[in-house]
Amino acid sequence: MNNQICEMVGCEFPLFAFTHCRDVVVAVSKAGGFGVLGGSSFTPEQLEIELKWIDEHIDGKPYGVDILVPEHTAVDMSKVSGEQIAAQIPQQHIDFTVNLLKQYGVEADAGSIVRRTLATIAPETGEALMDVAFRHPIRLIVNALGIAPASMIARGRKYGVPVGALVGAKEHAVRQVKAGVDVLIAQGTEAGGHCGEVSTLVLIPEVLRAIKPIKDVPVLAAGGIMTGGQMAGCMAMGAQGVWTGSVWLATLESETSQAFREKMIAATSRDTIRSKARTGKPSRQLHSAWHDAWEGKDSPGALGMPHMGMISQPAFQKIDKAVDGGNQAAMPLVSYWVGQGVGLIESVKSAGDVVQEFKEEFAESLLALNAAIE
Repeated sequence: MNNQICEMVGCEFPLFAFTHCRDVVVAVSKAGGFGVLGGSSFTPEQLEIELKWIDEHIDGKPYGVDILVPEHTAVDMSKVSGEQIAAQIPQQHIDFTVNLLKQYGVEADAGSIVRRTLATIAPETGEALMDVAFRHPIRLIVNALGIAPASMIARGRKYGVPVGALVGAKEHAVRQVKAGVDVLIAQGTEAGGHCGEVSTLVLIPEVLRAIKPIKDVPVLAAGGIMTGGQMAGCMAMGAQGVWTGSVWLATLESETSQAFREKMIAATSRDTIRSKARTGKPSRQLHSAWHDAWEGKDSPGALGMPHMGMISQPAFQKIDKAVDGGNQAAMPLVSYWVGQGVGLIESVKSAGDVVQEFKEEFAESLLALNAAIE
């Protein structure tokens, strides 16, 4: 395709795939889309390994990296250690988590339920991840949860790499454009993970209208997009392409567990929840017994970021391990970030097949639209 975003990042088809799995990145980019590796779940050393592997397998196709450097957290993470942050977590929250897991046959104790290493969302960790990312031939770097750091924008200019940012409201979009980002990902509330409250259908034209007097910045639509038809609709509104995430969780290459894939296929679009009970900030996930407990009357209440994530990450690792080990009683707790588009997932496919289906459905939708105006 010949549009602004394709020219900017060098992809053939403006289908952007956010994923934590390097195999999905490679498969999508080789099929003509644009894979984006979520880098914040890795240490700098791990990210180096992942990106080196991608470079060796992607056949020169373009790809990007997403790094989460939040603008605001509950504590100044540049001044404390992981141990200090862990020590701030109230005992009642630790006990609540341990007791919840035990109700479903998941072994846990106070000593193993809190992550004590420095969270990967610390500013200095983000800088270290950027050090790694810019050593590789990335064609896009993206930040979430606030204004893209000035250092990211400066490095992007230095290395000729466009900088993108996720936004959930038109005011956020204006701030990002004024800060100097090159690409906006306008993410509606239907999206999995951290998201705002405005629907994709409303957000895209709002953002486009708000930034038009400031600067011509390409906008990618995000939030609940699972088909080529939806992609065509978003581009008809003025988006340059789409940013997708949930659809790749049900691929053969994804990092998700078999148990979660089964729950995804069985889920409807009403089976997600926007909750603070995983990271401390509102993020959309598959509704589970974990959320019912944390939203219930006996809950001590979700903590802020990063404290909540330092409890939930070890807890969900234990849950997945228990289910993989045959503990079916723990299945009600299984969850992961996923958008409302989960109701459109009917089976597990290869990432390459998903890209091909997007292309075919996109073309069919354009033909139908052209026929309607002839």
